[in-house]
Amino acid sequence: MSASPTPRRPAAVLWDLDGTVIDSEPIWLEVELAMLGRYGIELTEELRAQLVGSGLRAAAERFRALGVPLSVDEIIAEWAAGVAAGMSRSAPLWRPGAVELLQSLAEAGIPSALVTMSVRAIADAVVALLPSGLFSAVVAGDEVEFEKPHPDPYLRGAALLGVDIVDCIAIEDSPTGLRAAAASGAVAIGVPNLVDLDGVAAHAHWTTLAGVDATALARSFAELRGVPPTPGAGTGALVPTGEQR
Repeated sequence: MSASPTPRRPAAVLWDLDGTVIDSEPIWLEVELAMLGRYGIELTEELRAQLVGSGLRAAAERFRALGVPLSVDEIIAEWAAGVAAGMSRSAPLWRPGAVELLQSLAEAGIPSALVTMSVRAIADAVVALLPSGLFSAVVAGDEVEFEKPHPDPYLRGAALLGVDIVDCIAIEDSPTGLRAAAASGAVAIGVPNLVDLDGVAAHAHWTTLAGVDATALARSFAELRGVPPTPGAGTGALVPTGEQR
């Protein structure tokens, strides 16, 4: 019996949230700086890079190790309230091409799931800002046993959609999230925002999602499916402009 052919398009697309769909990282930074400043603790560039894309419990533990005299749950609750308040004060800053690609995928019948380490309340608030039906499932950081860089969140996202993880694309902007995506077995695509992804293994590193639609993503999936994740930037399949991302 011959092996099943490789799908020509992804069964689903799994999306990180902060820095991938919405540019909420500045709000997170403001909230984190306020907490650290209250206790006279400096946020170093090294720590800031580590926090981007990390699980909330892991990040809260780092804050406790720095001297923040709060429990993990108290730290996360303060962050969640601060970020939700920050988002309510201004119009959402969507990442270039993200909403357009989500709409194109929905029109093509390719489901999307949100896989974020933000708490459910923040994830639901962002989804509510988008046109209805763009996300078919949500995996939130306060609902998983293992946070990114563990692959469990992405495996849960695929399971919620009823698809095999190897037939999915996962899009990430942080080293922590990209490691989780690659480890899950999905086709992992890195699109950096605040943190450089050089040296982080992925199937492709792209500079932006702008100009990418469902057809282009499906073409990339077909080209990348048999390629193992490798480190470095500038790898990947061709997109509509012909530019190598």
